[in-house]
Amino acid sequence: MSAARSSDPPARPPARPPARPCRASHVEMTEMVLPPDTNYHGTVFGGRILQWIDIAGAIAAQRHTHRKVVTASLDDMHFAVPVRLGDVVVLKAAVNYVHRTSMEVGVRVEREVITTGEREVAATAYLTYVALDDDGAPTVIPPVTPESPEEKRRFADAITRREFRLARRDALLARRSADEAASG
Repeated sequence: MSAARSSDPPARPPARPPARPCRASHVEMTEMVLPPDTNYHGTVFGGRILQWIDIAGAIAAQRHTHRKVVTASLDDMHFAVPVRLGDVVVLKAAVNYVHRTSMEVGVRVEREVITTGEREVAATAYLTYVALDDDGAPTVIPPVTPESPEEKRRFADAITRREFRLARRDALLARRSADEAASG
């Protein structure tokens, strides 16, 4: 096979797959807090919760894209209540918003007291994943279609979070550029 000639038309970007509903990405994952998961206070390590969040989020992203994904960022991680030894942790994840090759996944962590069945929100997080093609490069992914009022709210909130992330990045780059210009 010969190399592309300059007269060949440029390669077209891959066509965007058809949209998928948010519900197609839903994940519910359950873990029990065991002694190796806890610190000397008898509460779960934050890093263990983060690990579970990343797993649930990646599964939701893969369900949406039908592709391998990588974690690009973690935003707005909030711990609300302690999770104790013996508690059950229920993680709920879903794709909130899709850009071209990346998507935001929201993960809600609930603490369930096994003796009472009572649940309360223990943590929430928003992660950005990038879908990869067979060569490991970012690839175009299907849009997401929010259907319920809750999905529509999460979709709109995700757009706002994306705008904040991009504005923060631009502000940091501008400051760094100004610092470099002043010092050099």
